[in-house]
Amino acid sequence: MTLLLEIRDGIATITLNRPEVYNAFNDPQSYELQDALKKVEKDETVRVVVLTGAGKAFSSGQDLKAAMEGGKRDLGESLRLRYNPIIRAIRQMPKPVICRLNGVAAGAGCSIALACDVIIASEEASMIEIFINIALVLDSGSSYFLPRTVGYHRAFELATKATKISAAEALQLGLVNKVVPAADLDTAVAEEAAYYAAAPTKAIGLLKKLLNKGMTEDLDKVLDYEAYCQQIAGSSADNEEGIRAFLEKRKPVFKGK
Repeated sequence: MTLLLEIRDGIATITLNRPEVYNAFNDPQSYELQDALKKVEKDETVRVVVLTGAGKAFSSGQDLKAAMEGGKRDLGESLRLRYNPIIRAIRQMPKPVICRLNGVAAGAGCSIALACDVIIASEEASMIEIFINIALVLDSGSSYFLPRTVGYHRAFELATKATKISAAEALQLGLVNKVVPAADLDTAVAEEAAYYAAAPTKAIGLLKKLLNKGMTEDLDKVLDYEAYCQQIAGSSADNEEGIRAFLEKRKPVFKGK
């Protein structure tokens, strides 16, 4: 197995498990990650997903050695079959996805981290859009997420110079949500996951869709989509529980429905 999947207390943890190559992606790992994301999306007991890497790295991106051994390939087809479905699965996941950024995230590994909803990084972690070093362009969604986060000019610099960003710099640029000492990473991620495991999951899934729309659509379309999503959220069991808890002056107990 090139990855590990554990489901406990509403939290699904997916761990990329090729530590000997810094969790670089070969074909089996990319397809296993696709399958794992489909599984946790369909599992109604799962209310939050944590994505991380085994060992010292999150993911160093494409396994170039494995790719070369497989002979010359169509990189466009490789993206369409292997990486793009992963990015779409994360963004379309009707549940929050937390990146536990334990080490370097490079190339497609960086793209996958950026596709997550929340990124909690170890002080020892780093991010690098390394594509230009082998004369390739950003892929797996980085050209979408990067400029929307740091602006065009900084994105151009990071992409064309393959600048390695420390966790502290990533926090300053808004690329990650939180940076903690390596020894505290598990605790910080567990606290974040526990929060979302007890949150109104259905509303959060709708919020993800709204925020995606908000980055690409005009105001009128967003206003209409807000009304559509609010209608759905307003008919949820969690909405009813939230109102009841407010009136009864107690903490709501959300079921994610």
